[in-house]
Amino acid sequence: MLRRSSLTSFCSKFLNSHSHNLNYLRSSSSSSSSSSSNSHLIASSATALHIASASPSKATTDVVSFTRHYGRCYWELSKARLSMLVVATSGTGFVLGSGSAVDLSALSWTCLGTMMVAASANSLNQVFEINNDAKMKRTSRRPLPSGRITVPHAVGWAASVGIAGTALLATQTNILAAGLAASNLILYAFVYTPLKQIHPVNTWVGAIVGAIPPLMGWAAASNSISLNGMILPAALYFWQIPHFMALAYLCRDDYAAGGFKMYSLTDTSGLRTAVVALRNSIYLIPLGFLAYHWDVTSEWFCLESTVLTLAISAAAFSFYRDRTKEKARRMFHASLLYLPVFMSGLLIHRRSDNQQFLEDNANGFVKSASSVETLELDDENGNPIKARRPNRTQVRPPVAYASVAPFPFLPAPSYNFP
Repeated sequence: MLRRSSLTSFCSKFLNSHSHNLNYLRSSSSSSSSSSSNSHLIASSATALHIASASPSKATTDVVSFTRHYGRCYWELSKARLSMLVVATSGTGFVLGSGSAVDLSALSWTCLGTMMVAASANSLNQVFEINNDAKMKRTSRRPLPSGRITVPHAVGWAASVGIAGTALLATQTNILAAGLAASNLILYAFVYTPLKQIHPVNTWVGAIVGAIPPLMGWAAASNSISLNGMILPAALYFWQIPHFMALAYLCRDDYAAGGFKMYSLTDTSGLRTAVVALRNSIYLIPLGFLAYHWDVTSEWFCLESTVLTLAISAAAFSFYRDRTKEKARRMFHASLLYLPVFMSGLLIHRRSDNQQFLEDNANGFVKSASSVETLELDDENGNPIKARRPNRTQVRPPVAYASVAPFPFLPAPSYNFP
């Protein structure tokens, strides 16, 4: 009992003696918290003032908005994705026509000039078709029918990039490439575009337009047009027929609403559309053999090209047997796959002038030529020998194998290797 009362008395005295310390700690903690809160408010205010002072001015915001708006309009007017495909075909033609060494600087200028001319042609196409585009679901949101840009502005853009692109090709490559570019721009904007509202033959004219860019690339690299340079243009010409037949069949209602005279609109059953697509797919089959026979590629390209062409022909035949939108869409997708694979095969298996010359000498081929050059080579034992190399001549008679009929408006071929 005594111990319990003594313990209680001790605890009471201890708490009373330290109560002022506890109060001090509470007040210190409270003041510390208040000080921390005030510091936080001051820091937050300083940060807000810094952010406010660092935010862009209204003028800068307007400039950014202006640039973004018209940049988007120019992108859509140029049909940038389609233009990049045109650049890819032109660049492939340049590499194929470059022989043993590819001039990367000239290749870059060729691609840039092609992009600018293609952007101009596509922009003019939309200027002329503004009323038609406004009636079609697929095109009604383009810059001109939607009112995001004025017609004079679009014409000014098209004229400036078209002239600049043609001048760039003329000064950085050669006049032949620039002439082909200018001719193609005129053919696309002023012949093909109005023809779409007049006659279904517009598809074949458009195929010629699509076949010229790789020829531009070849001409930019070699400053000539030769028969072996027609492989890729011919592939593009024939490829575009099943590609656009499938597209026109899938979008028949839209094209009819826009007032375009597409081949599929006069073919209610779709039979003639399917026959045309299948026929032109089959026309692609010999191109791999011609590419090898004319020393453009190695023999492996024959096999790869044949398999690839049989695939697109099978899709076209499937559409011929069952003319539904599903089959047309499958043929359209097959055509999308064909072109990049075909061009990749050409680039992978292409043969340079040096490869052709060394193989011909090893096999003992004799070529007739009006002018030759003498080169020093080593035989198998390392002994120097002299060889006579024809100066850029064609090995085989060109007329025996192909015709330039799909391109009757082009300059007469020189039948010379680049």
